[in-house]
Amino acid sequence: MSKDVIVVIGAGGIGNAIARRQGFGRTVLLADINDATLQSVATDMRAASYTVETQLVDVSSRASVRALADAAAALGTVMQVINTAGLSPNMAPPEKVLEVDLYGSAVVFEEFERVIAPGGAGLIVSSMAGHMMRPLPKEQEAALAHLPADELLALPFIKEVPNSMVGYMIAKRANHLRVQAAAISWGARGARVNSISPGIVMTPLAQLELNSPIGNGYRAMIAASPSQRMAPPEEIAVVAAFLLGPEAGFITGSDLLIDGGVIAAMRAGKLPTPA
Repeated sequence: MSKDVIVVIGAGGIGNAIARRQGFGRTVLLADINDATLQSVATDMRAASYTVETQLVDVSSRASVRALADAAAALGTVMQVINTAGLSPNMAPPEKVLEVDLYGSAVVFEEFERVIAPGGAGLIVSSMAGHMMRPLPKEQEAALAHLPADELLALPFIKEVPNSMVGYMIAKRANHLRVQAAAISWGARGARVNSISPGIVMTPLAQLELNSPIGNGYRAMIAASPSQRMAPPEEIAVVAAFLLGPEAGFITGSDLLIDGGVIAAMRAGKLPTPA
């Protein structure tokens, strides 16, 4: 008998934590662009008695994402899809950040809509950065929400993004807008889709940022926030479990900010608001 399938895209700290929390008793299809990371996490999970399948995926390639969705459907009933893939501003030039965080996220919504089961749920791990920027003009927000994924990178205002930080914030804002739009089409299949926007989480990626030229900005966010700390990946997985589970059955098209109060501090004037 085939088990329910959960798909976790991105085997890093948050993806690993969510896979472990959601995957026991189900078939986990774990996907990542880095085979070494993918196999290491899968080996550890199998040693802990999880059923894990793996597949390499590049979310900036529709063909790669489509192959992953088809593989998931072949394994059984696809009940949960969690996309944690992303590049931070310090990791890549703006064009690549937009390919992965904007286009890649939209492609995952489109391709997995084909295979998500009635009663299923999708979740994208976005970022508090999507809450930092001022609202875009109405027509730009509409385009980010509703245009087919393959048209997004050709938008004039996207092609004019000046740097990776601006590209990252726009991509994360788009994640929230795409979730709202996808809630309608996923709802027609009897499925839900939401996003979460973590703040600074204790992962290797966060450590990279803390050790980078923008590290002092991260430390200022932590110091100014009400919580005055980072979060472990497991804390994000708890929130993900709620949104993916039956208790959240009335929640779709929503974003949940999990940042320890960084955005609240920004709104209170304790941190500068990005231009």
